[in-house]
Amino acid sequence: MKNKPARTAGPPWMLYSVAAAFFWGCWGVVAKLISADVSPFTNHLLFSVGMLLTLPLVLKKVRRTTPNRKGIRWGLVAGVLAVIGNVAVYQAFTAGGLAAIVIPVTNLYPLVTIAIALLVFREKLNWINGIGILLAIPAVVMLSGESLLFDNPTAFFRGFGAGGTQLWLLYSFVALFFWGVFSAAQKETTNHISAEWSYISFIGSSVAIALVFVAFGWAEVAMSPQTLMLGALAGMLNGLGVLASFVAYSVEGKASKVTTIAGALQPVFTIVLAILFLNERLSGLESLGIVLAVIGALTLSYEKETVLAESQPV
Repeated sequence: MKNKPARTAGPPWMLYSVAAAFFWGCWGVVAKLISADVSPFTNHLLFSVGMLLTLPLVLKKVRRTTPNRKGIRWGLVAGVLAVIGNVAVYQAFTAGGLAAIVIPVTNLYPLVTIAIALLVFREKLNWINGIGILLAIPAVVMLSGESLLFDNPTAFFRGFGAGGTQLWLLYSFVALFFWGVFSAAQKETTNHISAEWSYISFIGSSVAIALVFVAFGWAEVAMSPQTLMLGALAGMLNGLGVLASFVAYSVEGKASKVTTIAGALQPVFTIVLAILFLNERLSGLESLGIVLAVIGALTLSYEKETVLAESQPV
């Protein structure tokens, strides 16, 4: 008789990648409600407060283990990289960057993570996964909420010459680079410590930076109760997304796959929720982007089954 390989419902890292996309998609909707009222520094302060509220989810488990110092350092570095990327985006806008260019450019950060995953981590992808990347990356641009590249390509590329010194473009690429390295740093962190300890170290870094923003007067401490509540809620959702992505990496998820799937599906959830709760409409371009994002995620999740050795008769 031959032993048939067991079939599974799907890789667990895929489920956590989708969970990360869902929480970040919800975060995108809530963040929209306060984005015009607070600076990115205040936003980060609120996000840190919100993430602190999620600590009970991991404290019980981290008490049972002693973390590896190298992993803690990588977790702290991941937090710093994420914040630098967030601030760089804001600086791109203040330096004269158009949202129609800045947002699509910075949303291509999975390309940086993919390059690091393939060249540094030596991750292997099959040809079906390659098709998934080719579908997911355009989907990210289509779902960025800024369709100038498709509506008027000439104006889009002409926009790169606007703004004099193009300092905004430099900030955009800084954000793209640091977000991409942040995702790779998440994977490296989980190579040394658990997802829970990775999340703890990430929060520690985030809180420390928030305190620096407050000390230098960059973050506003006085705010309305509504802003505080919505900002903290956004922070909780953002934190849950970070935690889910750490778990995805810790259960053998590849950086090239986890980042691309989460990055492609996040705006899908944001758009769906915005339609349901903010009365926004779905454009034809966004519809195509959603289809490409879903197909890309499915093809990226494909893994060849490991064939068990056949049992030999005695």
